[in-house]
Amino acid sequence: MRIYLDQIGCRLNYSENHTLAGRLRAAGHQTVCTPEEAQVIVFNTCAVTADAGRKSRKQIRKLHKLNPNARIAATGCWTTLAMSEAAALPGVALVADNHEKELLHTLLEPWSAELDDPADVARMQPSGTPFEFVTAPETRTARTRAFIKVQDGCNNKCTFCIVTVARGESRSRSTAEIVAEVQQFVDEGVQEAVLTGVHLGSYGRDLQRSPTDLKELTNALLMDTDITRLRLSSLEPWELADGFFDLWGKWPDRLCPHLHLPLQAGTDAQLRRMARRCTQDSFRGLVRDARSSISDVIITTDLIVGFPGETEADFAEGMEFVEEMRFAHAHIFPFSARAGTTAAQYANQLTNAVKKERSARMHALVEERGRAERQHFVGSTRSVLWEGEGQPTDDEPGRLLWTGLTDNYLRVMASAPAEVDLRNRITPVRLAELNGDTLFGELMIR
Repeated sequence: MRIYLDQIGCRLNYSENHTLAGRLRAAGHQTVCTPEEAQVIVFNTCAVTADAGRKSRKQIRKLHKLNPNARIAATGCWTTLAMSEAAALPGVALVADNHEKELLHTLLEPWSAELDDPADVARMQPSGTPFEFVTAPETRTARTRAFIKVQDGCNNKCTFCIVTVARGESRSRSTAEIVAEVQQFVDEGVQEAVLTGVHLGSYGRDLQRSPTDLKELTNALLMDTDITRLRLSSLEPWELADGFFDLWGKWPDRLCPHLHLPLQAGTDAQLRRMARRCTQDSFRGLVRDARSSISDVIITTDLIVGFPGETEADFAEGMEFVEEMRFAHAHIFPFSARAGTTAAQYANQLTNAVKKERSARMHALVEERGRAERQHFVGSTRSVLWEGEGQPTDDEPGRLLWTGLTDNYLRVMASAPAEVDLRNRITPVRLAELNGDTLFGELMIR
C-alpha cells in the first residue's frame, strides 16, 4: 500500500510516526510524501489543549479533502479521548487508541488485500503487546536529527493534564534497546539524537529486573554509541538523580547544553493547585545548579496563564519569577479546561479575554528576556548543525543561505559559497548579529 503519515503535537508523536514508517517499509509498503499519493493516511493526533484537539479534527478534515479516496487511520491522544467523535469524521476508517498505536502496522494489514495485489504485499506479523517498543530498519539518511522515544506515559497527576489519561502510566524501554537504536541512526548518518518521553525524568524506574534512571541511560548512550550530539527534551524539574548535571562536565562536547524545564506557574500557590511537585525555591535552586554546572546552558520552559483562581497579584508574582529565571524561550498556553481533569472542575475559571490579555503580557516578557539571553552570545563561536538545503538569496549572488541550531539550541543563519554543501554538517560559526530570534553568523571554515 501507499501510506502517508502525518502528525501534530509533541516530539513523541514525530518519533512514533518515524518508527511506524520503518515498520511499514520493512513490511513492503511504500511511504509517500503527500496525502494525494496515498491509499492510506495515518494521522497521529494531539490533545494537550482544547486547541490541539480542534486542530486534530481540522487536519483530519483537510486530509480527507485533499484525498477523498484515501482511508484514514486516526490515532494518538485526542483519538484516545474521543473515539466516537474521531470515527465519525469524514474519511476515517480506523480508530486506534494509544494502547493500540504500537500495533498499527498490524491493524492496517487487512486493507492490503483490498488495495493491492495480495501476491505483492508482504505480510505483517503482530509484534506482541501494545506496550512493546519495536524499532524497524528505516532509511533516514536525509535527516540530521532523530527523536528517540525512551519512555511513554506518566505517573504524575497534574490537575490540568489530560496526557496521563490518554497515555497511561509510565513505562520505559530497556537501555540496550535504546543504545542499539541510537547507533543505528548514527550508522545512517544522523548527527544528533534527542531523547523524548512523556515524563523523561522518570525513565527506568518501572524496569523491575534492571532498574535504572535517565542519568545512567545518558551516560550509556555517550559511552556505547558514536552519536555526535545528544540532546534531552522536556524534563520535569524534580526527581533528577544526584549529580545529574555532572554529566555535562564529563561529556562537554557531545551532551548539548540546553534544558527544557517546564515551570507551568510562577507562584507556590498556583503550583500547589496544579499538583506540581516543585516550588519557587526548588525550581530556583535547580536552575542555579544547572547554570553553575553547565557552561553556556540555555534554559527554556512551558507556562500556563489564566489557571483557575489566578488573581492579578498571582500573575504579577509569576511574571517576576519568570523574569528572574531568564528563560530564552517559553511555550505559553492559556489554560484549557480538559474534561476528565481535576482543574476543569475548579471554581473561579477565568474568561478567555483575561487569559488572552495575560498571555500577551507573558509573551512580551519572555521575548524580551529571550533576546537578552541570545544577545549574550553575539561575538562568540559555537558549533552549528546545519539542516535542510541552502537557499539562494538576492543579496549574495553565488552564495546560499543555510539555517541550523547551535549545541545550546540557538537558531543560526549563515551564507556559504554555492559549491559548499553544509547539510548535516557540524561547523564552527562566529555569531555576529542578532535579528529577532535568529543569530546571523560567519562560517569559520575554509
